[in-house]
Amino acid sequence: MLLSIVIPTLNEEKYLPRLLESIRRQNFSDYEIIVSDGGSSDRTKQIALDGACRFVVDNDHHHPSWQRNNGAAVATGDILLFLDADTVLLDNFLSVVTNEFLSRKLSGAGFYIRFNPNKASYNIYSGLYNFFCFCRQYFAPASIGAGILARRDIHESIGGFDPEIYVAEDYDYCYRLSRRGRFRMITSRRLEYSSRRLAKEGGLVVGLKWGCMALYTMFNFRIKRKIVKYDFGKY
Repeated sequence: MLLSIVIPTLNEEKYLPRLLESIRRQNFSDYEIIVSDGGSSDRTKQIALDGACRFVVDNDHHHPSWQRNNGAAVATGDILLFLDADTVLLDNFLSVVTNEFLSRKLSGAGFYIRFNPNKASYNIYSGLYNFFCFCRQYFAPASIGAGILARRDIHESIGGFDPEIYVAEDYDYCYRLSRRGRFRMITSRRLEYSSRRLAKEGGLVVGLKWGCMALYTMFNFRIKRKIVKYDFGKY
């Protein structure tokens, strides 16, 4: 079963090579990689093409929802794996999580995280996030867009990510996936989630932003206005 890996990008020449290298090291080869760009001005396109990725670009929209949807639109696999460009995959990640996804007959899935690079203080944030996702998977699933698995037919049936949502579009997407099938958190592998936002803005600031978004979306409220400052493509 073909896995379509969709990577939204905007000026990711620093991080994208590390993700592509971690994919090449996998013991799983039944995949395609689609880099969906928002109009990068750096070497992102060349890195993607050199890495044998399919490359699509949308110069008019600079938001992960558009890039993820554009990438999924040209995907040919039965399963979509959305990854952020600053993610790094652990060894055997693709084979293990794909097997779990299929064996549990899931329509959508998220990942528990571990920060990379990590600090002891960051474990507080990852621990709270993981507990939050563990609880919510049973009534209003949520997972960060840095790592989401979805059946392509279910993705298409719900219209993909909602581009009108300013932030936490990934939470909304997971919730809508769960209305069409079984959504659960993957337990066999954790996602190596970039700590670059924590390092730049500080743990307290980022923690407050994440907490605000989490509370706001608890009742499936969609964040369509700028309740927090959350820049894209500037890290």
